[in-house]
Amino acid sequence: MIVSLATLGPLGKLKAPGTWGSAVGLFWWALVVQNLATPRGWIHEVCFNGLVVLTAIFICGVAAELLKKKDPSEVILDEMVAMPLVFLLNPHLHLGTKLGFFMVLLGFGLFRFFDIVKPLGIRWIEKAPGGIGIVMDDVVAALYANLTLQIVGLMLR
Repeated sequence: MIVSLATLGPLGKLKAPGTWGSAVGLFWWALVVQNLATPRGWIHEVCFNGLVVLTAIFICGVAAELLKKKDPSEVILDEMVAMPLVFLLNPHLHLGTKLGFFMVLLGFGLFRFFDIVKPLGIRWIEKAPGGIGIVMDDVVAALYANLTLQIVGLMLR
């Protein structure tokens, strides 16, 4: 069950599993985070995402042990839970508009870029043990994408 959660079922076995995990994370953000946490205020959104990330650290760490790999590529729950952080506290999204759609697509692309290239210390964070290393490198990639998206939003105003 743990491995199935960490791999998002069969998605972890598809080609480019990190992109599939990120896509699920985008839907998770749009359908769950936007409806449950965001309307209640920023503190609820931060706490909700924080609890989800902590849960993923545990699940991904146990799954890696069960799979006997340090950071299994099929474990994609980390991408899923990090993706909503790309859009956290971003006043520039304007959902339902062309600009909003552009910002969401740009956020997705920026997250994939930072997750794959791993600049500015992300690779160092990835070396942390267990679920912490598996999940936190994606969290930092999402925060870099968030910061970049915030800057783009300011520039487009």
